[in-house]
Amino acid sequence: MRIACWQAQARVCDVAAALDGLHVRAREAAAAGARMMVTPEMSLSGYHVGRRRLRELAEPENGPMADSVGRIAAECGIAIVYGWPEADGDRVYNSVRIVGADGTGLATYRKTHLFGDIDRSSFAAGEIGVVQADVDGVTIGLVICYDVEFPELVRAHALRGTELLVVPTALMAPWSFVAETLVPARAFESQLFIAYTNWTGRERELEYCGLTKVVGPDGRTVAALDAGTADGLLVADLRLPLIAEARAETAYLADRRPELY
Repeated sequence: MRIACWQAQARVCDVAAALDGLHVRAREAAAAGARMMVTPEMSLSGYHVGRRRLRELAEPENGPMADSVGRIAAECGIAIVYGWPEADGDRVYNSVRIVGADGTGLATYRKTHLFGDIDRSSFAAGEIGVVQADVDGVTIGLVICYDVEFPELVRAHALRGTELLVVPTALMAPWSFVAETLVPARAFESQLFIAYTNWTGRERELEYCGLTKVVGPDGRTVAALDAGTADGLLVADLRLPLIAEARAETAYLADRRPELY
């Protein structure tokens, strides 16, 4: 399976501009042969835009933003993973949605582990840990940024059959070690592919790390953008039989003794 990750340049909150950029990158990704494109955390609204602005932008799962992304996916013939502030009653969630290549919504995940005041002041926490979808016969799992730093959640995905865990993120300085160290460790210990897709540049006082990467179930980097890369598209080929090979070589899942913990 070939996928693409869009490491987007942080910008002043502008949904129309975000959709235009998404359309351009989706077309490029499809032309490169990718079957799915992953975007950063809150890719349509921006991440650190403030509680008031997020509430103004918040839309339900099937709102106008979803319609626009569905049209882009169908026109370009590529599945798209995107983030936005999801409205549900009086609550707003930090959500990510995967749309199939025909424009149909496949799954929505609400961030379950909220990071500091930035998240807790703006979002409610999701209550469903493992959310999956099927793209071209591959089981895709969805988490968001801070979620991947909890090994229990990633392991739960592995046990439920996730083959590719997509992680839209907004990783900022000085926590670059998350991309450099923790993400490969998560992929290795749970033996699945991880597509970790970050912003680059500055949003208000936050400086994003970039470092978008795809890591294999053996813990090795499949493809990556370096810290100095601005807005760019990362394309990676996933050799799915590597999952079984990694699990045979290092049998963490088979050797677990959950009765002890």
